[in-house]
Amino acid sequence: MSSVATTTARSDVRAQPGVVVTGIGVLTALWCAGFAVFNIAFEFTDHFESGPYADYAGGFAVMDWFVVALKIVGAAVALLAVAKRPRFVAPSKLAVVLWGAFATLALYVAGSLVEAVGMLTGLMGSADDIDAAGVAYVCLFLVAATGFGVLAVSYSRRHQVRRSRAVLGVLGAPALLGLILLAVPTLLAAFGLMPAL
Repeated sequence: MSSVATTTARSDVRAQPGVVVTGIGVLTALWCAGFAVFNIAFEFTDHFESGPYADYAGGFAVMDWFVVALKIVGAAVALLAVAKRPRFVAPSKLAVVLWGAFATLALYVAGSLVEAVGMLTGLMGSADDIDAAGVAYVCLFLVAATGFGVLAVSYSRRHQVRRSRAVLGVLGAPALLGLILLAVPTLLAAFGLMPAL
């Protein structure tokens, strides 16, 4: 009986994140929450009520709140990854979401870098379109991708999650999000709330 208790205690200790990983989890959650605040500010300042797409402010508001929800979920996932014992989420499922968050953000950063290379080489747009604000924006997403990557690796190792879960998250999340970001604007356009794609 005592040997079983000892084994359980040791496995619980192994499942606990270290100080560095815990700090990364908290900072990643703050990143998500901070970016959500910007989107919420758009709604309270009527950001979409002016400009060339003012007629479609309702549709853009729907998409904006969807992004807010994604960022809030991201913050919760980052905190769950470093929580002592999140009983209501199975480790295998949380691992899928962590790997999915990492892959989605990493894909966004990679796409931005490819676009930047295209501008620098003259294949698309102009190098003059690259400014400090744009570079800082991509760097912030690189930080978030790195944070979720560290959390995904650490969590999967601590909970001995199968590699198939990582593959599912890496391949599934970007594809699912891509479908949603294609389907929702298409639906909103059908109701006249957004311009046709």
